[in-house]
Amino acid sequence: MRSRELTSIILIAVVTGLALWINLAPSQNFLGRDTSFRLGLDLQGGIQVLLRSTDESATADEMETARRVIDQRVNALGVGETVVQLAGSDRIIVELPGVENPEQAVETLRGTGRLEFIDPQGQYLPDGTVVRTTNSPNPPQLEATAPFTPTADAGPIYQSITDGADLDTSSVQPAFSQGGVTGSRPAVSFTFTGESASQLAAFTAANVGQPMCIVLNNEVFSCPTINAALTDGSGVIEVNSNAERDNILNQLKYGALPIPLVVETTRTVTATLGQESVQASIVAGIVGLVVVALFMILFYRFPGFLATLALAIYTLISFALYRFIPITLTAPGIAGFVLSIGLAVDANVLIFARLREEYRRGRDIRTALELGFEESWPAIRDSSVATLITSVVLFLFGNSFGVSIIKGFALTLGLGIVVSLFTAVIVTRTLLRLATPLFREERAWLYGIDRRLPQRAEPVSGPEAA
Repeated sequence: MRSRELTSIILIAVVTGLALWINLAPSQNFLGRDTSFRLGLDLQGGIQVLLRSTDESATADEMETARRVIDQRVNALGVGETVVQLAGSDRIIVELPGVENPEQAVETLRGTGRLEFIDPQGQYLPDGTVVRTTNSPNPPQLEATAPFTPTADAGPIYQSITDGADLDTSSVQPAFSQGGVTGSRPAVSFTFTGESASQLAAFTAANVGQPMCIVLNNEVFSCPTINAALTDGSGVIEVNSNAERDNILNQLKYGALPIPLVVETTRTVTATLGQESVQASIVAGIVGLVVVALFMILFYRFPGFLATLALAIYTLISFALYRFIPITLTAPGIAGFVLSIGLAVDANVLIFARLREEYRRGRDIRTALELGFEESWPAIRDSSVATLITSVVLFLFGNSFGVSIIKGFALTLGLGIVVSLFTAVIVTRTLLRLATPLFREERAWLYGIDRRLPQRAEPVSGPEAA
């Protein structure tokens, strides 16, 4: 075995192993990412929320900005196939798939997302306590209670260690805390910059073993004990569930809305396709895969069998990417995946057709194999690039004009093209190279090929012979 084949085998084994782990791991956690499947509104239903602006002077630009912020929040963890659109001059319609806690979802849509760390002066403040801080001494929660005067009798003012303005929003990511008494838990990672990072490092270094409270929007989220100094301004916020993590993440990452919004109505939306349609789609997809596999095996025989094995690896990698990115699966998204399967098979068809032609020209099997890949590569490359361009255009169109239903289709199709190039050019080629030493002339039928020797010309007779 040459080093080239060995390197390819190791690469295939590593990629396939990672895909298997992501798809089959019971914890549904890989590198701090939630790898559970996400289904769209058409497959599992959800809720519809109608938000109304309470600011009568809100402009059309402010409403559009609010719509974009909400769209970023609900799609922060993948292509959610959500509907976020303006309704009239002062309302926004939001449809969210698979939401189990409507109240928490609504809070995510209109929350402000201000994160602070405060010095609780040695106290462990109860979770949910509304506090006054040096950065926000008059929180709206206290102003809502009558009468309210921002004086000492309204409660102590706690020293803010960090300022929410110094939060690096690009560092706010979903994560999982590691170890500890409670084991691995959902979390949100963060990083403060500037003066806040310096103050956080100095305070935690000087107060190891003492409490420090995490405050979100002037409400105490938790008061953990400082175990070590946060020297780089980074850390994680542990939560109890993935839903709670997503809520905090979206508020911190996308900040405050430009205008105040209230919930006018909420209602439950059932799956638009229905369970029977979903099951029929799954059956149709399985039947399609089986028919394609049978065609490849019957027509191309042993290479077709290897192509089917590569197609199985393609499916594993695709589903792993859907889980890891993550991508919300909807009917259009599934259609994009099925279409990419056909394109993956098309690449193998081109390769095997060229292999047959080169072998019939008198090449030995190894040379015919290499020439088959080389001669078919330009056609595979050009068709893949053309499809990728189409996918990018569709995705940008859906992202810019709010036609979110085509974003899932474009993304699954584009990813499918990239993965199919890997399976066709790397996986199938490596498997055929490994099988080449077993080839014998009498076994050529296993490859669906045969020699076509040139026929000798018939002897010429009659006047023409002269």
